[in-house]
Amino acid sequence: MASAKYYSPRLERDLISPLYHAAKVQRMPMTRLASTLIREGLSRLRGSEQGSVIIREDPPAPDPRGRKP
Repeated sequence: MASAKYYSPRLERDLISPLYHAAKVQRMPMTRLASTLIREGLSRLRGSEQGSVIIREDPPAPDPRGRKP
């Protein structure tokens, strides 16, 4: 049986270093810190759904290694 495939977006390159250092200060894995930050952000968005929320998405930057998404 085939395993389920999940969408796994890449973080923007300029976020990796600050996330890494913040995770080191917090003494936790980067993935856990990223998940926590995303949960908090989504919670804030849900809380402001009474007003209008505009989320702007920029097209992804080309992969520096030339890989296709």
